[in-house]
Amino acid sequence: MRIGLFDSGVGGLTVFKKVVELCPNTSFIYLADTARLPYGEKTSNEIRQIAEEISSWFRYQSIDGFLVACNTTNAIALDVIKNTLDVPVFDLIESVSSTIKSSRVGVLATSSTVKTKAYTNAIVNSNPAAFVIEQSCPEFVPMIEMDDINSTMITDIAIGYLKPLLKQKIESLILGCSHYPLITPLLTELLPSSVKLIDPAEALSLQLKLFMDSRKSNFGKGKFLVDSKFCVTADPKNFSIRAKHWLNVFPEVNLVSLQKKGCVS
Repeated sequence: MRIGLFDSGVGGLTVFKKVVELCPNTSFIYLADTARLPYGEKTSNEIRQIAEEISSWFRYQSIDGFLVACNTTNAIALDVIKNTLDVPVFDLIESVSSTIKSSRVGVLATSSTVKTKAYTNAIVNSNPAAFVIEQSCPEFVPMIEMDDINSTMITDIAIGYLKPLLKQKIESLILGCSHYPLITPLLTELLPSSVKLIDPAEALSLQLKLFMDSRKSNFGKGKFLVDSKFCVTADPKNFSIRAKHWLNVFPEVNLVSLQKKGCVS
């Protein structure tokens, strides 16, 4: 089986790593829309147009399922993706929201995601008694993409983002952007030990595994990057360099145009 997934940049690799751990023999095709990152400050119309272009491109890649590894697109244009693709679509927000048991929940996300209140609505739908507070973090993604995650500046920024959440005495904190798990050590250092960090990729991975098991797919001890393809819409060399930091190898990266929808070579 072949599974497609996409993000605006390297952030989706946090999702990729989780799903590979549970589905090691599965073939994946990962698309990073690096030409247009970050998504977090784009308008809803822009995100929906991008979602249509990306899902239309994936229609030609012979996939059996699709993972939405970008929270912003998940929040704004999940319907576009589902209407465009004719394969099962799995998303971060719905996957994780049904697992939340805390009564006071914080969410770190992009500005566009926060504006939709998608996490709040999904969590309250599953847990009506929950109190949810969402915090937009516009500066995180650009700094993570530039590999600027150990500076004093990002620490100060993170303290500012966390302050209103901690004031509300949150019990758990959802990383509502696939880039944010890349700064888990920083967030762990700044948060009280009583606050549970939640990566939605874990719940999404379990959803995919259940789907694969239902198809009686053959699982085993596969190699980490077996049969996987990595594609970008700009600067493949830089993406490969950045990806090594998280995958421990330099993956071969293909430059693609979303307007040319033929299969990836």
